[in-house]
Order: sequence, then structure tokens, then C-alpha cells
Amino acid sequence: MDKVDKEKTASEIIKKRGRKTTAGIFRRLFRIALVLALFLLIIGGGALAAFYFHLQGDLPQITSLKDYRPYLITTVYSDDGRKIAEFFKERRIVVPLSKIPEKLTKAFIAAEDSRFYVHKGIDLISVIRAMFKNIEAGAIVQGGSTITQQVTKSFLLTPERSYTRKMKEAILSYRIDKLFSKEEILFLYLNQIYLGHGAYGVEAAAENYFGKSVSELNLAECAMLAGLPQAPSKDSPFRYPERAKKRQIYVLNRMEAEGFITNSQAAEAMNTVLDIKPRHNIYMEKVPYYAEYVRQYIEKKYGEDKLYKEGLKIYTAVNIEMQKTAQEEILVGLQDLNKRHGYPESLKNVQPVQGQKPGQSQDVQSALLCMETGSGHVKAMVGGTDFKNSQFNRAIQSRRQPGSSFKPIIYAAALDKGYTPASVILDTPIVFKDSENMPAWKPKNYEGKFVGPTLFREALEKSKNIVTIKILQDIGVGYAIDYARKLGITSDLYPNLSIALGASGLSLLESVNAYSVFANQGELVEPVFITKIVDRDGIILEETQPKRKKVIEPSTAYIMTSLLEGVIKRGTGKRALALNRPAAGKTGTTNKLNDAWFVGYTPEYVTGVWVGFDSEQPLGKGETGGRAACPIWLGFMKRVLENKPVQVFQAPEGVVFANIDAGTGKLPIAESTNTIFECFKEGTVPTEYTQAAGTVTETDQLFKSDM
Repeated sequence: MDKVDKEKTASEIIKKRGRKTTAGIFRRLFRIALVLALFLLIIGGGALAAFYFHLQGDLPQITSLKDYRPYLITTVYSDDGRKIAEFFKERRIVVPLSKIPEKLTKAFIAAEDSRFYVHKGIDLISVIRAMFKNIEAGAIVQGGSTITQQVTKSFLLTPERSYTRKMKEAILSYRIDKLFSKEEILFLYLNQIYLGHGAYGVEAAAENYFGKSVSELNLAECAMLAGLPQAPSKDSPFRYPERAKKRQIYVLNRMEAEGFITNSQAAEAMNTVLDIKPRHNIYMEKVPYYAEYVRQYIEKKYGEDKLYKEGLKIYTAVNIEMQKTAQEEILVGLQDLNKRHGYPESLKNVQPVQGQKPGQSQDVQSALLCMETGSGHVKAMVGGTDFKNSQFNRAIQSRRQPGSSFKPIIYAAALDKGYTPASVILDTPIVFKDSENMPAWKPKNYEGKFVGPTLFREALEKSKNIVTIKILQDIGVGYAIDYARKLGITSDLYPNLSIALGASGLSLLESVNAYSVFANQGELVEPVFITKIVDRDGIILEETQPKRKKVIEPSTAYIMTSLLEGVIKRGTGKRALALNRPAAGKTGTTNKLNDAWFVGYTPEYVTGVWVGFDSEQPLGKGETGGRAACPIWLGFMKRVLENKPVQVFQAPEGVVFANIDAGTGKLPIAESTNTIFECFKEGTVPTEYTQAAGTVTETDQLFKSDM
């Protein structure tokens, strides 16, 4: 082997060794890299597992979704089952999936999660597709979250934006998809989702935007709703109809692309004109004072959570037509009052009186409350002229002097102390002086005159102050107050003779309740506003049956009714004669004409009306209960009794009738020119006959001595 060959061989050997060395180095590096990668994988996997287990320990239980109990609307109904108010934190009406149109379900799937039936709760393909769509549009037009993820976020997680929350959302969504059927997930989603203007779920949204149930929606309306989830406020059909229309078109196009509808169906829906009107606030429009009374009762008894979150069904006694009639007649009556006195001009500089409550008004106000006899159902209650301007309920919250409308309580008490309609009381001046340092009290009649011997009946019919004070003085103030308590009066009453003139403040409800004892033949029937309350599970929380208690004799109640009929036939309540059917009632007017009342009843209803200023300003010259309040009562009662058969007050056992002389209260004689067919309790009919003209009687002697 020559020298050249040797060198060549040596060179090849060196090269081979070099290649082996390099290959070895690479193999060693590869092994190191592999070990390192494996190490990192183990470390990373361990860290990921640790992170997963950390998240898992903090994840909520998805089994809670099985017992779906969202916040629900508490609904209030009238006596015939019509909705009159709603109370809620979230306005939601849960409906089963079977009542949700398939086209609405498909609209949401097309717009929000087209691969809903394919993926396992999370969908990477949809995320990527949405990303490109949004980049192309230069705005967020499509979301990446699946319907399942939206359910997860709504029910189980906080709204915070973080990678940790997104990881939790993904894990929970996967689990939910495994545990729940697609139909169950859709049920949760469509009832929970927020769709703007306080509407949660598709049923509430359908009512909000279209005034109909979700089951009645057409394709155009379904697409409009399905376009709202991304930005309910920005895409509101109320506020931004053009944006809402664009979203609707997007949904329809997506539905067509997914094969859910045809091109012609999409085009027809796009061209359908939608009647979108702001939802009416029935709470404010129908029976606001009544509804607010119910709301306060529920909140006080059951708490805020029960009221606003638990979907109670509250059935009331209110009659919508009667309530509307009451509101209308009050406005008519007050308009007439304003025409007579021009209140807006005269009250510009009036300042509220000390103690005036928040929410009270400086305008002339009125309140009306009507209760059904027998049942005690309060059929109408108006607490003022405008609930929006003043929520102060003058039928219940206000305590105003009832004036002469309190007198029937004194007269009823006297009947049970031995007085009869034929009793004679002297209408003569009287003076009371408590001490040397106090001014004397010299009460007088409204007309400022005294007429001498006066029949018990006539004294009430003509509303004689002096006679009433003398009767109260005779039967005793304490006895009269106790008697008022029996009739349902709960307000504080002054323990002095001033209560004879109605000086102690009462609510209109108390007055109506007291008069109802006369209408109910001596039974006090507790006023009923709420007839039944049912919770979300159908359990009856309370159901009201009439609570009746006999508090006075039926004979006393009937005689009072007869006396109060006389007030309308011959006395201060003559305006009510225009009712043209049996009615009993009494006017009430306070000092300086600050308050005007009329409380009256028929066999069907007991109704009270009050008129006055919250600031206790005078109503004006001549504005008595008969002039200011009675016309409102008359207008209301005429309309609510229209087309109803005429009923009469039935005399109970224990009442007898006899002719008496209207001048003396005794049995008439041939010379008697004015007689009354009067009612009495058995055993109390007068036994003495009227004396012939020229004979001096004991009453004459008493009258002369008083003079």
C-alpha cells in the first residue's frame, strides 16, 4: 500500500470516527432533551392537575340546577282573576319547553350556538369562527360561548372576567352537558336569560315587547328576541329599533344558513311589521292605592324576599270596574269643587302644616272606600287623586276629624242605654267651664239656632250638635268610647264631650267599618283586602274567610239604619235621595269646613267619601259633607248599583212599629197633625198619648226652665 492510499484510509477512518462522535453527541442531546421534556411534561401536568384540583375544590355543585328555583314575579289579581300588579326583583315567568315555539328555540340556537346539539358543552370551533367573524366585522357580532356556558355563567359563577373563571366555566359546562339533556339545558337557558327592560326569560320578554305569550310569537318576533342576548340595552326594540332590526335580520340569516327556515320564510319575516309598544305599568294604572296596600301587607308579614323573589299569587277583593268608577267620580267631584273656589290660585302660597306627612299634596284631595256588606270584601279603595304624585293613602293612613259622621256611634250607644227614636231631648244652649283659667266652651248648632224639644230621630237627621252633646253627657263618655271600640274604631278618642262632634281623628276605613255594623245587622265583619295567597309550589299560605262577630243587637242596628235613612230622606244627606233606592247615611263637616265626609250604605255596599286638603285648609264657604262629599258618593253608588235589583233593609226579630206624634214622640191623638210610623225595640213603644192643645206638659216645663 503506497503512501497516498494510507493517507486516504486514515482520513476515512478519522471521518467515520467524527461522524460517530457527532451522532453520539446528538443522541446524548436528544436523550437529555427528551428527559427534560418528559420532566417538564410531568411538572406541567402535575401543575395543571394541581390547578384543576384547586379549581375543582372551589366549583359549585351542578346538581343544584336540577332544582331550578329562580326569582319569580309575585302577581296580584282582582276579584275576577285579572292581573292588577306585579312585584319582582327579576321579572321572570317560568314556562316549560313544551310551551316555547320550536322556531324560537331554533332562533336562539342559530344566533348563539349553532353546534349546540353536537358539542359537549364547550366548542372550540365556534370560538375560532366567532373570532374571525368579529375581526371581519370590526365589532363583536358573534359570541364564542355556547348556550351551556351561558347557563353555567348565569347560574353558577360570578360575572367577573378572568382566566380562572373561564376555566371554571369550561369545566362546569362539560359536566353540565354530561349530566343534563340538551332539552333540560335549553329549558334553563330560555327561562333564565336576560332580554332587557327587566325581562328575564322568553315569556316575560314576549309580554314586555309584544304584549303576548311566548307561545303566540311569530317568526319575526322570535328572531327579534333571539337577537337580544348579546346587548339587550343597546339592541332594545323600544329605544334602538334600527339596531334591533339589524340583529333580527342577522338571526334570520343564521336560521336560513342552518337550514331551520327557507329563504322565503326569512324574507317574509324580515318584511313583517312588528307592533312593539312599551309595556304598561299595570301597578300604576289600575288600582295603585289598593296594590300598594297589598304590597305593604305582604312585605310586613312575609318579608322582602318572599314578596319580590318567590312568585306568590295574591288574590284580592278589588273590583277593577268599581275602582275605575271611584277614581272617575272623585275627579268629577273635585273638578266641581275647583270650579266653585278656584283652589289652584288661592293655594299658591299655602305652607304645609306642622306634622304633615311626606308625600302629601297641597291640592284638594279625596278618598273613597267601598266595602261589600256580608263578606267585608273591600271592592274599591282610592287614597287620593293621583298616586304618581302622592302615594299617601288617605283612606287608611290619614286620621282626620269625622265631624258629624261620628254621631251615629253616639246615637247607637244611646239606643242601648234606653233611648228610642221617639225620645225627646231639649235643643237649648249649654255652657261648659272646666276651671277659672280656661275659657268656657259654648257649643252651637251648625245653623246657629236652637229649636227646643227635639225628637231623637230629628236630632240625628238635622245633625243637632247640642242634642248630641247632651245625649253623650247622659250616657257617659267612657261608655261611648267603649261602644266605638266594639264597632271597630281603633284610633285614639279624646275622653271628653268633644267626641260628640267628631273631634278625634279617624281613618276612612274605620268609619266605613263602623257603619258596616249597622248594615250587617249588628255584626262587625273584618274588612277583607286579600282573599287568598298561594306560594310558587301551590301551597296556600292564607285564605280569608269572613270574620264575623256580633257586637250589638240586630234591633239596634236596624233602628240606626232607619234613622240614617231619615238623614237622606229629610236631613243633611238629601242629595243622596237621587239614588232612588233604599239608602242610609250621614254627612260630616268639621269646624272651619276643613273636612267633608259622607258615609252611607245600601243593602249591598257600605261606602265612605272624604274630601279635604292635606294641609288642613278650609274647603270654602258652604262646603259641607252634603255638598262636597255626598255628590261623589252618589255618583259612585249610582254607577255600581246600575242594573242591579233594588233591595230593602230587612227588619229583624225584636223590632216593632208604631205611629207616634212627630211633635211629642208620644202616641198620637185625633188632633195630631203630623205622625211618623216609627220603629222600636220590643217593649219600648211609648205608652203615653200626646196631650191636647193647651195642656202644659212636663217637657214644656223643662223647656221653660232651660230658657
